[in-house]
Amino acid sequence: MNNVLVSVAWPYANGPRHIGHVAGFGVPSDVFARYQRMSGANVLMISGTDEHGTPLLVQADKEGISVKELADRYNRQIVEDLAGLGLSYDLFTRTTTRNHYAVVQELFKGLYENGYMIKETTFGAVSPSTGRTLPDRYIEGTCPLCGADGARGDQCDNCGNQLDPADLINPVSKINGETPKFIETEHFLLDLSALAEALGEWLKQREDWRPNVLKFSLNLLEDLRPRAMSRDIDWGIPIPVEGWEDNPSKKLYVWFDAVIGYLSASIEWAWRTGSPDAWKQWWTNPEAKSYYFMGKDNITFHSQIWPAELLGYQGKGAKGGDVHEFGELNLPTEVVSSEFLTMSGSKFSSSKGVVIYVKDFLAEFGADPLRYFIAVAGPENNDTDFTWDEFVRRVNNELANGWGNLVNRTVSMAHKNFGAVPTPGPLEPADEKILALAAEAFDIVGDALAHSRFKQGITHAMHVVGEANAYIAEMEPWKLAKDESATTRLATVLWTAMQVVSDINVLLTPYLPHIAQSVHETLGREGIWAATPTVVDVSDDMPVEPVGVGIPEPGSSYPIITGDYTAQQATWARVDVVPGTPLSKPKPLIAKLDPELAQTGPAWAPVTSQ
Repeated sequence: MNNVLVSVAWPYANGPRHIGHVAGFGVPSDVFARYQRMSGANVLMISGTDEHGTPLLVQADKEGISVKELADRYNRQIVEDLAGLGLSYDLFTRTTTRNHYAVVQELFKGLYENGYMIKETTFGAVSPSTGRTLPDRYIEGTCPLCGADGARGDQCDNCGNQLDPADLINPVSKINGETPKFIETEHFLLDLSALAEALGEWLKQREDWRPNVLKFSLNLLEDLRPRAMSRDIDWGIPIPVEGWEDNPSKKLYVWFDAVIGYLSASIEWAWRTGSPDAWKQWWTNPEAKSYYFMGKDNITFHSQIWPAELLGYQGKGAKGGDVHEFGELNLPTEVVSSEFLTMSGSKFSSSKGVVIYVKDFLAEFGADPLRYFIAVAGPENNDTDFTWDEFVRRVNNELANGWGNLVNRTVSMAHKNFGAVPTPGPLEPADEKILALAAEAFDIVGDALAHSRFKQGITHAMHVVGEANAYIAEMEPWKLAKDESATTRLATVLWTAMQVVSDINVLLTPYLPHIAQSVHETLGREGIWAATPTVVDVSDDMPVEPVGVGIPEPGSSYPIITGDYTAQQATWARVDVVPGTPLSKPKPLIAKLDPELAQTGPAWAPVTSQ
């Protein structure tokens, strides 16, 4: 069995998620994971909320609560949003667990002992008004290399080069607009230059990545230098080195600890399932494959920082070194990055008020219309603008009039005329043609999904929907129903249409799991076709072997997303429509949207004139 790890970017717990977030990391990863499970792969899909770093401290100050209270509040909100969207995590956890602290400190210790964590005095950015350290990403200015405005303190998205905040021309804080003060401070740096050759060898073997991701990642190799992995901050994971571990104002960089979450979440999942070593099937088995999903602003951390951490931990850089407790860990098979979903040309931004929250969207429209829009019109390879006009058009013309109408009229006619799935007579060329088109689609859509070409996959599935509707229009079963001598032909046409509907439902299941379950039941079938995730409250009482200090005390509770996806019936193959299966009168599958919504938007995200 193929072991497939689906590693999904960790959303920051400093606020609720908007649809721009889930367009990048959420829906694409779930479509991929669902397809892999249907194809028979042994899938482990993991993630959690990222709860350290300055952004949470800033937001906690704004809300007048402790940072722990803030993390708890938004952790639960995000869990509910992502579960509501149907994202089929085996485990969605958080970075403030005992286990995560211990795993992060073990990785740091291994890198330190192998010589890839070096101490240097650097310049750190501080807010003059608060005295608080500013994270690299919260400082913007002009890139000193290409001259682009809006470069961040860690990288320039325009030229792809790694930067330090002190390099920026006219740097300003994104928090309050003031000019940062740069002070000397001692930090641990990940010695990327000592890992450059090994990193380059690995990256140059990645031939089937999305071109935008591979090009960006290869460009990073041109300017690899040590990068700070600790911060002057009092909220985060302690540094497990003598003389540092008890220092309350020095913590590990949030991006050092966040990417390690993929490993720690896998270890927590294994413990919670009663098989503590099960995580190794995906991490130390060289045949396993791992796919990482995120938005394009996180590429550098997944194609550079995380692989470098893994290489250094197992002593595969220029300085050599030993393999440590977790063994030789697999590097990413692919980094699958999406571009940005924008709104009227602006990047979704809670701080700028350009935002549509997942919670509001789910409450009004449900999960699958949003999943459909992201799959068919989302930012897979290019920045894409979300408009209510396009959303209404896609839902009404394609989902409701196309797919929903096909299912409803096919089953309605079969129910009305036969009360069950009819028994077909001899097939005619038109019947065989549409059945063959549907059968061929399994390979076409499956290949697209296996290579993370989600738009291509759903576009072909909807092409089959269009051809099936055209087949019904050509066969005119409503006329056959009025001719007593044509009963066998009517039965054949409706059976053929129902088989094609069943096939299309398989093709659309990874994209539209909730609707797929309804179609399954509409076809007279029972049981769970497409499993959905559940939210469970658990206790943070996992036994760990602390390698440093500051491991949280056991006993706190938090919600996780999990699910039993092995019990579902969904497989990537034709499911035969069985004549005689009783049918009920179908209920509408997909509600059409009021056309006026295209011009006005909903009350909670109205369209504003430019």
